[in-house]
Amino acid sequence: MNILILGSGGREHTFAWKIAQSPLCNKLFVAPGNSGTANVATNLNIGVTDFDAIKELVLDKQIDMVVVGPEDPLVQGVHDFFLNDDAIKHVSVIGPQKVAAELEGSKEFAKEFLYRHNIPTAAYESFTKETVEKGYDFLETLNAPYVLKADGLAAGKGVVILNDLNEAKAELKSMLVDAKFGQASNKVVIEEFLDGIELSCFVLTDGENYKILPTAKDYKRIGEGDTGLNTGGMGAVSPVPFATDEFLSKIEERIVKPTIDGFKKDNLPYVGFVFIGLIKVGDDPKVIEYNVRMGGIRKRKLFYLD
Repeated sequence: MNILILGSGGREHTFAWKIAQSPLCNKLFVAPGNSGTANVATNLNIGVTDFDAIKELVLDKQIDMVVVGPEDPLVQGVHDFFLNDDAIKHVSVIGPQKVAAELEGSKEFAKEFLYRHNIPTAAYESFTKETVEKGYDFLETLNAPYVLKADGLAAGKGVVILNDLNEAKAELKSMLVDAKFGQASNKVVIEEFLDGIELSCFVLTDGENYKILPTAKDYKRIGEGDTGLNTGGMGAVSPVPFATDEFLSKIEERIVKPTIDGFKKDNLPYVGFVFIGLIKVGDDPKVIEYNVRMGGIRKRKLFYLD
């Protein structure tokens, strides 16, 4: 089959490197791609949200399957675009439809989903510019550190963790009133801080069945000894050494199964990867966030496993 990968990062390079090894792959294209993907596929200079140009490419290259790498085209509805066009609706798209992609597109949407399906996560409340004063009051009920999350997509920079209450209030004002992250912070989710160690769980699903891939843990902080500001990822390990069989069983029973069941109950059409950001609190897993695509540095580590 002819396959198109959308994206330009290391994640897409890894997808291309692995897919190119399949005997089922006839021709492989990446849009827009990068210097790495150019070694294993044909790059085409088309943006990931230029849906009309993507359609022309799919028809011209007789594409059978599209693998969506980043979140932006999914949140903007690229899967729905294919389904609603008779000329390309036969093409398989790996990635959820727009309504399901809101699990990453909106922090509040994700938290409501988690609460609705009794999936363990941090307590929270959401605030807007009009309710910023209530946000200050809510912060005063919490113990430090204070976790503030822009509701929308903010290029991985929309989460702020602060130890000082006054700094947290100032940051909330900056996000809501001063629009620090633009439309992404029209609404802000404030969560209780969960003290533990983070890891990532990856699930491939057709919306009915699922396959759990190996867990991974990335190290984001820029300084030695896991200190300093977060980056996109300084390195990752997989499988996670502290994820025992008992702990992995808890992840499946308490988080993965109710997540897939939640897709069915809420009529969220989901075909693709679910990347679940987790934290181990004591001996129990809790959900920090959902991503509706594969991770970056974590995924690269997974695909090198036998």
